[in-house]
Amino acid sequence: MAELLDLEAEVLHAYLSGVIDWVGGLAAGHPRRIADLGAGTGTGTFALLRHFETADAVAVDVSAPMLDRLQVKARELGVADRIRTVQADLDAGWPDIGPVDLVWASNSVHHLADPDRVLAQVFTALQPGGLLAVAEMDAFPRFLPDDPGLGRPGLEERCEAARAAKHASEMPNLGADWGPHLTAAGFTIEAERSFAIDLEPPLPGAARRFAQASLRRLRSGLESQLSAEDLATLDSLADGDGPGSVLRRGDLTVRTTRTVWAARRRRPRPGSGS
Repeated sequence: MAELLDLEAEVLHAYLSGVIDWVGGLAAGHPRRIADLGAGTGTGTFALLRHFETADAVAVDVSAPMLDRLQVKARELGVADRIRTVQADLDAGWPDIGPVDLVWASNSVHHLADPDRVLAQVFTALQPGGLLAVAEMDAFPRFLPDDPGLGRPGLEERCEAARAAKHASEMPNLGADWGPHLTAAGFTIEAERSFAIDLEPPLPGAARRFAQASLRRLRSGLESQLSAEDLATLDSLADGDGPGSVLRRGDLTVRTTRTVWAARRRRPRPGSGS
């Protein structure tokens, strides 16, 4: 998973840069303390620190190995003194990270068992005037043409249908409209924006490796949902040396959409007492 996250960061760097610039324009002034919820290997953390050059960040994740990898990268980038890592399961309780000015949550809120409770806790942790940015995928990336060859037309459609059925019970909030949830937590929605990602061939090596890692993870997660023929085709596509491998294909693309909600904790009106 760590490798997949790092490859995604490299391949989708233009999208991330655009989102951070957009969020930065909405943030009030110059945030001093940023929290990255579900920080993973630090993609969002490092991008935010590059944009807000005087800010510090708290990177929160449930995985200690992910945070260890983040710390190594922070030292390599020379920003270790600006980052504090906190291992925490947000479903088990809110960590002691203190007040923050900006919260970033990318592809993490849909994993929560009780996102409404956590969003209310984010609201409390934010300073008045602070901003929360929730970025979520509408669906997992697509890489192949409708007929990828190998005798299996419609392969990705079947994979997506199987994955959607599986996630309906495991991650029921994947693809949700987070606007009403944010409003219920007390936030004011500042803006909502969709970012379409459509990378056309020929793709660089990192994009091919991203597709390979994604298909391998897809195959391992859907082994009991797909036919033996589709599983064998995924094996061929993810094979690093085979003639059908995504590392060799000239028709590979990266297509997905991310939606971002920017929500503010409003400052109390003078004399309102709240």
